[in-house]
Amino acid sequence: MQWIQITNRAEFAALAFDCGVQRVMVDLESLGKQQRQGGLGTFISDHRPEDVAPVRAAAPGVDLIVRVNPWHAGSAAEIDAAIDAGADCLMLPMFERADELRAFVDAVGRRARCIALLETRAALLALPAWIGSAGLDEVYVGLNDLHRQLGQRFMFEPLADGTVERVAHAAHDAGLRFGFGGIARLDEGLLPGRVVLGEHLRLGSASVILSRTFNREMLEDPDSDWQAVYRAEIGRLNHCAQVLAARSADEVESDRLLACELIAQAAAALSR
Repeated sequence: MQWIQITNRAEFAALAFDCGVQRVMVDLESLGKQQRQGGLGTFISDHRPEDVAPVRAAAPGVDLIVRVNPWHAGSAAEIDAAIDAGADCLMLPMFERADELRAFVDAVGRRARCIALLETRAALLALPAWIGSAGLDEVYVGLNDLHRQLGQRFMFEPLADGTVERVAHAAHDAGLRFGFGGIARLDEGLLPGRVVLGEHLRLGSASVILSRTFNREMLEDPDSDWQAVYRAEIGRLNHCAQVLAARSADEVESDRLLACELIAQAAAALSR
């Protein structure tokens, strides 16, 4: 498992890599995001294109992902700029059709790895049409937008209903890396981080995005020793991944059923 830290702060990217975080994402997606997620309590990034190069310079060993805007008239220029600034991977959000994804992959031209961020109902329905696209390297399921497009109340409902598992199987059959959603600290969240991590390992996930709970102290109390707290939380996450990887088949199934139960409870609570 590899952890993905979203940040545009060069010094934080360097610390994250030193703590064992293998991937950092600079999130440049802005088109349509306020309309989709404004007022829903979700974090909307304020990252800028000029943030990519300093992050690259500060953490030269990290796998640097840049999430660009959904495919539009200016996408080719955005892609060129991100690659020139040092991106290793580019992620396309909110696509709906196979031709959008193929245009993105063609624009990248194998100068960087390509990640399809599956977060629309249309892209899910069109999965067989694009999963085998030449030049695609990875599929990541974005639960925040996808669960809303599917008419669900709780972010992890696509995990419980088999949607994420279906995408995982399709990605693996196509020889692609796969990941999904985000993870909170191990004992936090409506679906605790350790439960989420167990499902990642069950489904053969390669990556997960760290939620803002991991760098909470940096944001809320920057004068504290937040670096030590962050390092400790990443260490706990790594240890938990090792323990969960050693589960028996019966334990994996028991943990899957627990995840489904907790997801159903959270969805019911949010529906009241």
